[in-house]
Amino acid sequence: MTTQTVEYIRYRIPEARSAEFLSAYTRAARFLAASPHCVAYELDRCEEDFEHFVLRIVWTSTEDHVEGFRTSELFPDFLAEIRPYVGNIDEMRHYKPTTVRGKGSAEPTLYERAGGAEAVTRLVSLFHARAVEDDLLGPLVAELPADYADHVALWLAEALGGPPGHSQMAALHIGKNLTGPRRRRWVNLMHDAADDAELPSDPTFRSAFAGCVEWGARLETGASGSVPSYPG
Repeated sequence: MTTQTVEYIRYRIPEARSAEFLSAYTRAARFLAASPHCVAYELDRCEEDFEHFVLRIVWTSTEDHVEGFRTSELFPDFLAEIRPYVGNIDEMRHYKPTTVRGKGSAEPTLYERAGGAEAVTRLVSLFHARAVEDDLLGPLVAELPADYADHVALWLAEALGGPPGHSQMAALHIGKNLTGPRRRRWVNLMHDAADDAELPSDPTFRSAFAGCVEWGARLETGASGSVPSYPG
């Protein structure tokens, strides 16, 4: 079984040629992007010494790079762009990932990327306005407490990595029969509200946001089928 490999190409480019070097790689990058063997690429410049550049390319495997990309019709055009700088290469090697990996705490949460409490409140307000007028969700919302939107905002904030506060959400839905069609409408309206609220539109954020919303909707669907209990 093959695993991804990372190719590092280290360049030493005189500062007077750095602009043309960057232009050449900007043009050459389209051939990397078109290759089915290229997973990702990134060209970085040293902050301490502007003459040093590192190109990092993730390939599906070393074999796919050497026997796939280098023998493909894309390679001659790629090489033509970067050929003037081949003599400036200090290192060109493949590296396999190890088990030492992880993420630091500096990566912002989805809650922070969304814009924090203000953005979540705006999102839920727009969602609630849509839900009230919706043929499927309108009757359900009418049965819920007047501060329902506040509970949704607290729940969503926590689901996105913000402060805790969703403990009452499941209780609000007990016996409300949040069926499959209602669940799907709930999810769809939340996505529509995210557009209205101008939350980040990049695929990474929206994919993670969709996962949180779908998870929450299915969790509440399970609670909504429970029979409410009364004291006495």
